[in-house]
Amino acid sequence: MRIPFTKMHGLGNDFVVLDGRNGSLPAMSPPVAKALADRKTGIGCDQLIMLEPSDAADFRMRIFNADGGEVEACGNASRAVALLHGQPARVETSGGVIALEPLDGGARVDMGTPRFGWEDIPLAYAMDTASMPVSWESLENPAAVNVGNPHVIFFVEDPYAVELDRLGPLIETDPLFPARVNVNVASIADGAITLRVWERGVGLTRACGTGACATAVAAIAHKGVTSPVTVHLPGGDLEIAWEQGGTILMTGPATTSFTGSFEWSDFAGDAT
Repeated sequence: MRIPFTKMHGLGNDFVVLDGRNGSLPAMSPPVAKALADRKTGIGCDQLIMLEPSDAADFRMRIFNADGGEVEACGNASRAVALLHGQPARVETSGGVIALEPLDGGARVDMGTPRFGWEDIPLAYAMDTASMPVSWESLENPAAVNVGNPHVIFFVEDPYAVELDRLGPLIETDPLFPARVNVNVASIADGAITLRVWERGVGLTRACGTGACATAVAAIAHKGVTSPVTVHLPGGDLEIAWEQGGTILMTGPATTSFTGSFEWSDFAGDAT
């Protein structure tokens, strides 16, 4: 069975998008998603995105990280899907229903309402999520926010001085986070945020849309930052707007890289 795909990216965070909104795609599994995401033997991507029919919205978006694990939300992929769809839409995700609006060269996404309760992150036990009484070496007292998926945010002097490639996986898999966690290190200067992200199931990425949302929310809620705020990521900039009690609006670019197709049995047969 030949399957068409679209390769897309948002600020260098790249995706393979499979469009099955007509119900035509075979069932996805973590091994097949991992095989397709492999950059040496597959198509290669940070996330595999599947579009499917939905009874709750215009269509459903499923998100598989490069390790094959299915996750709840992806901000950059949401902008890419908005560009692919070409008109405003409500989209069902495992993290809730979001709203997409394509713009010239990108999209605006309503990511929904952030959650701050320790059980919503989730954490293994109750604690203050505005300034968690925990540390990993020099990284201490993070904030925690769920924006459809779980994030911890460390505000530091220089995000690029942090050994995030070493500390990120330690924090991601700490027993404190039963669903694992995305790890953000950020600094604030001149009303803007500089951010690096260790993404759960992916690793260091050039951009993470939900990380930008979670970090902006934490900065606005706890650090006196004014909305909207520009978030500088290694791959480029996003604008995040959020008011207390409201939903998060993320605006930024998305790009189609190329299209192609693959034989399903080449990946489904040997995926382990």
